[in-house]
Amino acid sequence: MDSFRYFCGSILFFFVTFLSIGHEHKGLVAVHGLGVNWGTRATHPLQPDIVVRLMKDNGLKKVKLFEAEPWVLQALGNSGIEVMLGIPNDFLAPLASSVRVAEEWVSQNVSAFISKYGVDIRYVAVGNEPFLKTYKDMFLLTTFPALKNVQAALIKAGLGRQVKVTVPLNADVYESSTDLPSGGNFRSDIHDLMMSIIKFLSDSGSPITINIYPFLSLYADPHFPVDFAFFSGNAAPVVDGSISYTNVFDANLDTLVWALEKNGFSSLPIIIGEVGWPTDGDSNANKNYARRFNQGLFDRIIKGQGTPKRPTSPPEIYLFGLIDEDAKSIDPGNFERHWGLFNYDGSIKYQINLGSRALVPAKGVRYLSKQWCVMAPQASLSDPNLAEGVSYACSNADCTSLGYGSSCGALDAKSNASYAFNMYYQTKNQQRDSCNFNGLATITSVDPSHDNNCRFEIMIDMGKHPQARNRTYTTAGVERSRSLAMTFVFFIGLTVACVF
Repeated sequence: MDSFRYFCGSILFFFVTFLSIGHEHKGLVAVHGLGVNWGTRATHPLQPDIVVRLMKDNGLKKVKLFEAEPWVLQALGNSGIEVMLGIPNDFLAPLASSVRVAEEWVSQNVSAFISKYGVDIRYVAVGNEPFLKTYKDMFLLTTFPALKNVQAALIKAGLGRQVKVTVPLNADVYESSTDLPSGGNFRSDIHDLMMSIIKFLSDSGSPITINIYPFLSLYADPHFPVDFAFFSGNAAPVVDGSISYTNVFDANLDTLVWALEKNGFSSLPIIIGEVGWPTDGDSNANKNYARRFNQGLFDRIIKGQGTPKRPTSPPEIYLFGLIDEDAKSIDPGNFERHWGLFNYDGSIKYQINLGSRALVPAKGVRYLSKQWCVMAPQASLSDPNLAEGVSYACSNADCTSLGYGSSCGALDAKSNASYAFNMYYQTKNQQRDSCNFNGLATITSVDPSHDNNCRFEIMIDMGKHPQARNRTYTTAGVERSRSLAMTFVFFIGLTVACVF
């Protein structure tokens, strides 16, 4: 989800959700249609072999990738995990320019990994939410041509039946003129383009993919009815003809179903490409809400429960996401780095019932030494270098847990500074000179964590995980978030400085 997810203005329908968690353990049968998004925007990524084992241990048999990274695809070889392989929006223009470019991409990223490594690629996701209004039509002319060229390349490679194409779209591609699902139709400014894409998908036997996020309803509107975001059935119902909706997911997804029916595509398969609930970075992004949402959705997926319009045809669903990503852009909000079902290291955030067994953490993870960087005992909160030090630390490491309403948002000024210093120190692999800050910081072997909710992290030892260490990592996501991060950091520094 690197794109800036927006939601439609309607309080009820435009952006809210479906999720998905895999469910299979030894002796259990995996629930059909469950998968996860595996994002890799992390300063200290887990070794891919560990991630694949984590998925298998938890019965997650489908995965969606945002780009073709060799270190990830190789680890998925002969794993029994089905793959949806993404193509970033930046690649759409070259792929749209000629079939030849698409053929080369398919040869290098699909055919090669299927034949050489036994990767079970089932879908190619062309672009990622390319029609977001915030993109200002940037990908309007390239998405459909790229989709057609990739499909032609797959057919030429003899993979047309095995690998299907799709386009992950944000839920803002449809809207409702009545604020009810039955009023659903595709956005007027892209209606003709959507019809062309949908007809192409239908003719090729491919699904439409939609990303839906209930959390964003609460994030955008403090007056949004909280219960309507979950599946408890306690919300005041929204009545649409003979149907009563008690959760925004059903309402949102049925808005799409109505839009498809009105345009002659009532049987087109639907995939939920992204859905989930973050655990930090906002007052509504917490473990209790995430557990409540995920468990409620997971329970209905196990039952094979659909929506009122498609009660017996539940969509294939990909949870966003598998693991937290501390280098992800925070343009949409500080919660962006905390969507994982698991922490950055594959440890369990909260337990969830998988039917008959609990979540299993990642195995074989190796960490840096048990030491932390904290504000020195003799350092003063009135030191003029303190605010600058905190700002510098947070502009180069992840301090999103310090925000208002977040897991570490209630720390006192000294602990606040210690958290920032430690995140920088750990991000820099515990290099001794990274814990100085003009003499304000010192290294300690005593864990400064106040409780399990606010953790002072120790990072993964990349030297002991060479496969992850040697991967090619792009810092585009970090750079794109720099300006907003600096604004965030300013307020943290100001908070510390104002204590004086």
